[in-house]
Amino acid sequence: MAKKAFKSESKRLLELMINSIYTHKEIFLRELISNASDAMDKLYYRTLSDENLSFNREDFYIRIEADKENRTLTITDTGIGMTKAELEENLGTIAKSGSLQFKKDNEKLEDVDIIGQFGVGFYSAFMIADKVQVKSRALGSDEAFCWEAEGTDGYTIKATEKDGVGTQIILHLKENADDEQYDEFLDEYRIRTIVKKYSDYIRYPIVMEVTKSRPKADNKEEYEEYKETETLNSMVPIWKKTKAELTEEDYNGFYKDKFYDFENPLSVIHTSADGMTSYTALLYIPAHAPYDFYTKDFEKGLQLYANGVLIMDKCAELLPECFRFVKGLVDSADLSLNISREILQHDRQLKIIATHLQKKIKSELAGMLKNDREKYEAFYKSFSRQLKFGIYDNFGRDKELLQDLLMFYSSEEKKLVTLAEYVSRMKEEQKYIYYACGESIEKIDKLPQTELVSEKGCEILYFTEDVDEFAIQMLRTFDNKEFKSVSAADLDIESEDEKKENEKKKEENKDLFLFLKDALGDKVKEVRASSRLKSHPVCLASDGALSIEMEKVLNAMPNDQKVKAERILEINVNHPVFAKIAGLLATDKEKLKQYAAVLYDSALLIEGLPIEDPVAYTNAVCQLMQ
Repeated sequence: MAKKAFKSESKRLLELMINSIYTHKEIFLRELISNASDAMDKLYYRTLSDENLSFNREDFYIRIEADKENRTLTITDTGIGMTKAELEENLGTIAKSGSLQFKKDNEKLEDVDIIGQFGVGFYSAFMIADKVQVKSRALGSDEAFCWEAEGTDGYTIKATEKDGVGTQIILHLKENADDEQYDEFLDEYRIRTIVKKYSDYIRYPIVMEVTKSRPKADNKEEYEEYKETETLNSMVPIWKKTKAELTEEDYNGFYKDKFYDFENPLSVIHTSADGMTSYTALLYIPAHAPYDFYTKDFEKGLQLYANGVLIMDKCAELLPECFRFVKGLVDSADLSLNISREILQHDRQLKIIATHLQKKIKSELAGMLKNDREKYEAFYKSFSRQLKFGIYDNFGRDKELLQDLLMFYSSEEKKLVTLAEYVSRMKEEQKYIYYACGESIEKIDKLPQTELVSEKGCEILYFTEDVDEFAIQMLRTFDNKEFKSVSAADLDIESEDEKKENEKKKEENKDLFLFLKDALGDKVKEVRASSRLKSHPVCLASDGALSIEMEKVLNAMPNDQKVKAERILEINVNHPVFAKIAGLLATDKEKLKQYAAVLYDSALLIEGLPIEDPVAYTNAVCQLMQ
């Protein structure tokens, strides 16, 4: 029988589909199973509209058979089948989709979801097969036909024998090559893995005869192999069930099996939406961060399904960066997929779903914070850095979304508190939300800069992570209250009398402070009398947007950028050390320079900053002690 040429613009189009459209060769099995499922959907729909047709549920199945000896893989369905004309139309014309036409002809169809829309999925079979045979018998016909093609050279259609309605696809696998082992697609375990990955939730059973072993009847210590038909897919996805049908154990078991976690999730979000964009989502908030979560190797994203068929394993577009820790999946029939169904088109439906999920995640976390503080603090311990980075990222785009979820250690409460809780306890005259930065709670407790704020009875939030101050700088305000570091140049917390007294001290010691500033050069912007110090002799304050703590963080980055905050050296004029140095201005300016260097280096050490010359510092201390 003479071959017929494919009805397409060029032979090159088919070659492109075979060699370029699909990223992974294993996709072929997903496509053929989806086509088989479509065929049974069509038959099922016919049974609903034609009272003369009667089929039982067990009549619908997909069978996979692997013949290693003949190197063939066969996929059989009990669907609606195809006539000779339909074989010619659907398989002889590239990108002609019978499923798409079926949907157009039945626009009011609601009970059945048809996946195949592009008509190219079938041709993925040629990625692993050098010859493909399609035997089909259409519903209501006594005749069967076989469509056969070898690559891109054309096809033949001839009469054949076939029992029962449906379609059988026989793939004759290519010979193994150095870089490709096509025999893998005849391995039972490999087939099972592909089915579970992509087609586990196809609504019809996918069956295969598998090899098992059992003890021999006459010798229990020896085993014999036998064949048994097994259903490879679970068929009904958990997310398609109602919440009333599921238990906590169901949700947790699915999570641990699906996402390879040994621990139950902290929270489950099972939600769906209908309307212009319909979807079902099953999301999990993990109890702990993966080992690679804060590395560049971590890949965020939700699994994306179209009518139960896995399309993407990691759809990053469905999760904002701030919620990258969420695991789960989304199933929708409304998304626009590209021709290979492997890549999602960036469309309006996708953005709508992402926006809905973002709100759901925020609501779940806010509810956890309100109703189960202990659980939320466990979550926060693992993922607080991500929330803070989310506030700082993208120029603060998500700060309104995340600000209510932030928590910091409180100097008053001695535990984590929210910003709302802090503001609710602010004194009536308090203008700012005060915070202090340091490596640990213990070190912040000892900072000299906290003395005045604490004396005034103001609560201080402790920032112990390097991202904290960057996030707050981006947030700027909360509930119309500005944030202010206890190391800021102007705390704006003194009374008018205190301000006047401080100005008087500055004026009285103006010459001394100018001398100390000249002695230190460009190390500091200014030396001045401190209003914040009560018991400590010296500290550093910072002027401008860049704080000393931010300077430390930026200079620790591996990009060799050296930045420096505008430092102000503050001296406690009521400390005995000040009385000592004040008299040196008139009697011993060289010794006063030594004091200036020692006081500055002491302030650096308090901040956890390195001193330029430890030997010179030690020698100066020893000389002054003498």
